[in-house]
Amino acid sequence: MKKSVRRLASTAVLAALAVPATSFATNGYFSHAYSTKSSGLAGAGVALPEDAMASATNPAGMVWVGQAMDAGAAIFSPHRQYTASSLNGGPYTFPLTPGTVESDSNYFLIPHFGVNWMLDANSSAGVAIYGNGGMNTDYPAFDSSSTCGGPATGTFCAGATGVNLMQLFVNASYSRKINASSSWGISLIAAYQQFEAKGLLSFNSLNFSASPSNLSDNGTDSSTGFGVKIGWQGEVSPGLTLGASYQSKTSMGKFDKYKGLFAEQGSFDIPATATIGLAYKTTPSSTLAFDVQQIYYSDVASIANPIASPGQLGDSNGPGFGWEDMTVYKIGYEWSTSSNWTWRVGYSHGSQPIPNSEVLFNILAPGVIEDHITFGFTQKLSPTSEWNFAAAYMPSKSVSGTNPLWPSQTIELKMYEYQLEASYSWKF
Repeated sequence: MKKSVRRLASTAVLAALAVPATSFATNGYFSHAYSTKSSGLAGAGVALPEDAMASATNPAGMVWVGQAMDAGAAIFSPHRQYTASSLNGGPYTFPLTPGTVESDSNYFLIPHFGVNWMLDANSSAGVAIYGNGGMNTDYPAFDSSSTCGGPATGTFCAGATGVNLMQLFVNASYSRKINASSSWGISLIAAYQQFEAKGLLSFNSLNFSASPSNLSDNGTDSSTGFGVKIGWQGEVSPGLTLGASYQSKTSMGKFDKYKGLFAEQGSFDIPATATIGLAYKTTPSSTLAFDVQQIYYSDVASIANPIASPGQLGDSNGPGFGWEDMTVYKIGYEWSTSSNWTWRVGYSHGSQPIPNSEVLFNILAPGVIEDHITFGFTQKLSPTSEWNFAAAYMPSKSVSGTNPLWPSQTIELKMYEYQLEASYSWKF
């Protein structure tokens, strides 16, 4: 048993070190799912705990999982681009070079790890380590002299352009049965995030930043913070289970190197989320799951403030990405064809959070995906082990709007994504 605990601890450390190397965006910049099984169901599962990663969705489900460990990784491939129309009229403040520019860095590795221990027949404790989400763009330093008024490269006339935001959650959970068919749970969440921006220095010449030396090209900065997630689930009638969870806004330390970019002097908190859903046993060997999730982007000024905000970049009322709250609907269906094989399909939809008035800044963070189409399966290898697979396709979505610094120019943001994921599950 001691060897098993040491093995689990070693895996947890490796996962914690690896996750910050990931960056992705599906529902805004939140992941659509945090485990392979959940991914196959398009993220549905607040009332359907199936593995040791369940606390990432609803900590109340952990007591039904039993003693288990899950470790896995996904290969995620986002494809991002923007298109700037030809220039008409003017002169105005800041035109973009006409044409289509694609972001580089299209492949990311996203590991996850979870373990759950039964403390007794009615309670459990667990740890899950996973990437919450992120956003990444990496536009090349193409020749933009024709629109920058002299020798220059890149989207904003200041070289290669982009941002890299990465977030890691370490989730310590406790779950307890209320009775034979219901439970509650709580998770304490430690969060770590990194951020880097490049290619934005030209905004200094426009007097856009309250702290010009902390606007761009300052390398990687990091911050930490804490939050809490609470949840409940219960079987309300034979075969029908309801579930609900709420994760608080995670108050993060400030990005001091970028206090001239983000509102509130470098603040970038992680928004709160709320999820409700159900799982219904349609037959003894099949289950239908349905979730509704709300992501409260509007609670974080650096995410929600519009570009037309009255202050400078970095001010408390300074411009941000202009994102709106996002409601996501997730439906998944799983069925077993034998004692060793379980299959999953899923679909989710949420209206992307970027208004067409906010396309200029969101060249850096074009989180416009709305739909997820997923498939997955589990193959049992032994009474105590199995492996899981999931695939996801996020169809192309675009949003177009006017360049607020050159109103006769139109900007279109476009994105599509793929993901392949596998994991190993062990009962001990």
